[in-house]
This record gives sequence, structure tokens and C-alpha cells, in this order.
Amino acid sequence: MRYDIILYRSEDGVAVQCPALPGCWSQGDTDAEALENIADAIREDLEVIRERLGDGERREVEVA
Repeated sequence: MRYDIILYRSEDGVAVQCPALPGCWSQGDTDAEALENIADAIREDLEVIRERLGDGERREVEVA
């Protein structure tokens, strides 16, 4: 899956947000570290969502 993300750069490093998953943020000292960290955060967030869905039927839809 692909997710749009937004990077916010400052003197302290790079913060990154995934707007499709409210509350899903991460950070890093560099762009590369922030991107790696947000990928981990997205995977963890999706796992929590799957656990909450329980036995519900999961499907995917692609939106261009």
C-alpha cells in the first residue's frame, strides 16, 4: 500500500505525518530516518486497526 505523507523540517530534525491515519506521526534526524520511522508507525497503526476489527471481513479498494 502507498500512503501520502507530509514532512515538516526544522532545526531539530524532520517530523512526518500520515494524514490518512489520524494521529500517525513520527520523526527522525534526516529525511531518510523519518521515512523509515513513519513506515514503521504506519505498520503498527494498521496492526492495531486490524486487531480492533476482529472477525470483520477485510477488503481493499484502490483509489487513484
